[in-house]
Amino acid sequence: MQIDALSRRLIDRFQHGMPLCAEPYRAMAEALDCSENEVLDCLERLEHAGSLSRIGPVFEHSRAGASTLVALAVPDARLESVAEHINSFPEVNHNYLREHHYNLWFVITGPDRAHVDALLARIETETGLTPLDLPMQAAYRIDLGFPIGDAL
Repeated sequence: MQIDALSRRLIDRFQHGMPLCAEPYRAMAEALDCSENEVLDCLERLEHAGSLSRIGPVFEHSRAGASTLVALAVPDARLESVAEHINSFPEVNHNYLREHHYNLWFVITGPDRAHVDALLARIETETGLTPLDLPMQAAYRIDLGFPIGDAL
């Protein structure tokens, strides 16, 4: 996909710091000097092209409850169905495939550790696979912004 000027400006400006207000897309449009519909159309084009995976907040998990990184060793023949099942839980995000014995990795977030533990037990019961529970021991902050400017 050829990335147009509005897409470049939108990506550069809003990878971080999306407006926290009742009408965030309108606020984005004002900052970019375009219409709200142009912003929404641009985001839709980026999503359909596979250039955009999600729009949403990233929460400081320790303030929002409890979370853990989880890995499952899923037989290849069951990978699609297990991934689909894992994705059905609203507490699950960042589900991805790895080339390893533990090949399905995801994050579970819940209101407290008891909720996370109950979901881990449910996943084990429903899949027959034992989750590898990897709670974070220390946080390391990395800015994953990728400014593109006029480079493309």
